[in-house]
Amino acid sequence: MELMTSWERRGRKEGRKEGRREGEVTTNKRLLKRRVGPLDATLAKEIERLSASRREALTEALLDFGTVEDLRRWLTQERG
Repeated sequence: MELMTSWERRGRKEGRKEGRREGEVTTNKRLLKRRVGPLDATLAKEIERLSASRREALTEALLDFGTVEDLRRWLTQERG
C-alpha cells in the first residue's frame, strides 16, 4: 500500500480546485458565446479573473443577457 505525503495530498487538492475553476470559466465562456456571440479577448480575460462567487452569479445572470452589451453592463456593475 502506497501512502501519500501531505505535500501530495495538498497538490491533489489544489489541482482539483484549479480544475473546477477552469471548468467553470470554460462553461461560462461557452454559454456566453451561445447567448451573446463571440467574446473579445478583453471580456474573456475579465471573466477569467472573476472570483468563484462572481462566476456563480454570472452563470445565473447570463440567462438574462441578449447582447454582449448586457454582459459588459453586468461586469461594470460588478466592478463597483
